[in-house]
Amino acid sequence: MRPITQAKKLRHVRYDVRGPILAEAERLEAEGHKILKLNIGNTAPFGFEAPAQITQGMIHHLPDSQGYSDSRGIYSARTAVAQYYQSHGLTETTVEDVFIGNGVSELIQMVLTALVDDGDEILVPAPDYPLWTGAVTLTGGTPVHYRCDESNGWNPDLEEIEAAITDHTKAIVVINPNNPTGAVYSEEIVRGLVDIARRHELVIMSDEIYEKIIFDDAVHHHTATFAGTDVLCLTFSGLSKAYRACGYRAGWLMISGPKHEAQDFLEGLTLLANMRMCSNVPGQHAIQIALGGYQSITEYVVPGGRFYEQQKLASRLLNEIPGVSCVEPRGALYCFPRLDPEVYPIEDDQAFVIELLRTKKILVTHGTGFNWPEPDHFRLVTLPDTGVLTEAIGRIGEFLATKRH
Repeated sequence: MRPITQAKKLRHVRYDVRGPILAEAERLEAEGHKILKLNIGNTAPFGFEAPAQITQGMIHHLPDSQGYSDSRGIYSARTAVAQYYQSHGLTETTVEDVFIGNGVSELIQMVLTALVDDGDEILVPAPDYPLWTGAVTLTGGTPVHYRCDESNGWNPDLEEIEAAITDHTKAIVVINPNNPTGAVYSEEIVRGLVDIARRHELVIMSDEIYEKIIFDDAVHHHTATFAGTDVLCLTFSGLSKAYRACGYRAGWLMISGPKHEAQDFLEGLTLLANMRMCSNVPGQHAIQIALGGYQSITEYVVPGGRFYEQQKLASRLLNEIPGVSCVEPRGALYCFPRLDPEVYPIEDDQAFVIELLRTKKILVTHGTGFNWPEPDHFRLVTLPDTGVLTEAIGRIGEFLATKRH
């Protein structure tokens, strides 16, 4: 029989957060090793459970969840999302502006499939959440990475972004708060991004899944707030992180701006929603309960809260390792430290993290997996409690001591 090969459109698609490094971790686990997985922001394994009222509400609605829902989502969930954005100043948001999906990841892929033609260019931050780059590539588009400035708190350079725009550019992706860097963009930066989109008639795709996980004096600004009626803004968020409900796969897309100019695109998006019938119905029932109830995330992101204390500890411990520097994250659940190339002359950062995995049984993700151009960073998830985190970073420090130039 002839070899069965993958489709050519997958040849340049990568998702290294769960790529060869995870395969090696699973091989080691099969041999009996215990692996500390700090490669993805999966909250439940680290003791972060969804609030009880969300779980109980889903159980209560299970008898109502046995059939397909409206392909855009159940009315109560879409209404709750619309009311959430109305309460944040986007008063014209209606239930018709909301799509519910199996997490933000499904909605990203649906939107890009509906929007991108072969050869279209999409501006994506570097580093990025790699699903964005992978999904743009899969749909036939070209991801054009705009580099965020580590020396300036990982903020994007607005002039560089505008200089990268060509006749083929169709949209700008904004990830705020940022994964993997933890940057939280100021009002000036968010306004600047929207102004660029306005000048060049681009769509803005704003990934805001970490909007409630911010620390100290950081303030999250919804991109749609500044887009007004003349910039089409697609805002993505969901329950996975702030409500510790990764497995419920409950995310949403809110559409704002000149929708009358985007009817053809919205027709395509509705077609794709119809083709997958609907998203997970029990998870949809969690949305209204989550958005309308007590916001327990507040307890985690202030001094004394686990997210806050673990993030601060991880950043401090990483900066204490010779040759390692880490910009203190202002949000999200990760650190993205730099390994000084003069101290650690790493040529292949994937091989580096696999060696760390084999030696110290700790799984992290290499920086190029987030489309960072140099092999001098890695991402560390800060979800373990302070004791486990201290032990893990200590083991990373021991490993790095053997690698210093």
